[in-house]
Amino acid sequence: MSKKIIFTGGGSAGHVTVNLALIPEFLKEGWDVAYIGSENGIEKQLLSNVDKVPYFSISTGKLRRYFDWNNFKDPFKVLKGIFQAYRIIKKQKPHVVFSKGGFVSVPVVLGAWLNKVPIVIHESDLTPGLANRISIPFATKVCVTFPETKQHLPSDKAEYAGAIVRGELKNGDAARGLAYCNFTREKPVLLIMGGSLGSQRINQVLRNHIDPLSADFQIVHICGKGQMDPSITAPGYRQFEYINQELPDIMAMADFVVSRAGSNSIFEFLSLQKPMLLIPLSKAASRGDQILNAKSFEKSGFCEVLMEEDLTDDTFMNAVYKVFENRETYKENMRKSNAGDALQHVFALVKNIAR
Repeated sequence: MSKKIIFTGGGSAGHVTVNLALIPEFLKEGWDVAYIGSENGIEKQLLSNVDKVPYFSISTGKLRRYFDWNNFKDPFKVLKGIFQAYRIIKKQKPHVVFSKGGFVSVPVVLGAWLNKVPIVIHESDLTPGLANRISIPFATKVCVTFPETKQHLPSDKAEYAGAIVRGELKNGDAARGLAYCNFTREKPVLLIMGGSLGSQRINQVLRNHIDPLSADFQIVHICGKGQMDPSITAPGYRQFEYINQELPDIMAMADFVVSRAGSNSIFEFLSLQKPMLLIPLSKAASRGDQILNAKSFEKSGFCEVLMEEDLTDDTFMNAVYKVFENRETYKENMRKSNAGDALQHVFALVKNIAR
């Protein structure tokens, strides 16, 4: 009888990419793989491209740190989700559940715990997010990306693994990326992305300077769902809501990147040795995890950091050109970093726990 694993995680692409990296490894070894996610989240969209992985939808509520009338309704959605996840897991009988976090993961972790199924959690950021903080007491192991994260966790559960990077990203082809965007090799390529949900602030400051930037660079702008501006037709500028299958080729052709500082994305840029300008989400809009991520990378000499509170037309333009001018220094620092093979580490750990 083959082994079975259930994956969960969602709400943003960052809560799915590690799962997408691990799923092929389990399929290659003949495991049965399933996924539990939300009814309308980005995880459902991303999993639609993966064969042989049935997707189960459950109810989920958002865990907010601020007042919202939905805070009174969402606990009931979470309770419904726990009941749904419990029934799915009881019927599927997995040997292990792997959770990447996000709001949808909490009902799944609790459903697995109630079924006495071992749980492995992966935490990408330097400090655990709210969903993972709720889930950690029920977990068997917690794999972390930054060594510093272990100090925030029970010592018997924490396992330093490093960053898991999707294998297909390393197989990108710059020529295919140029063809996809109708670009040439005559100008360097700037990739700008604000996370899977986009960033209105980054989008706007870029659009304020499309003409001078496109004089020096070809620009790929991943601007987020519903945030495209069809009125912009500058030569050498391509915008997309989201890029999925072509992303390895787009990243391969990029000479440098402007991005938020979500852990999965910045470690992917590190593995591909792409110089970065990181604009982390402000503490006003987040729990400050991206600021910690960005500062850690800045300390290692991998990037330039521009705080959102300091983001103006002038500081943005100055920082973009500073990263481009110093790109070889960032690349050299990245080449010296020892990333290791986190994918195989976590893969082996999950298999061992499933036994």
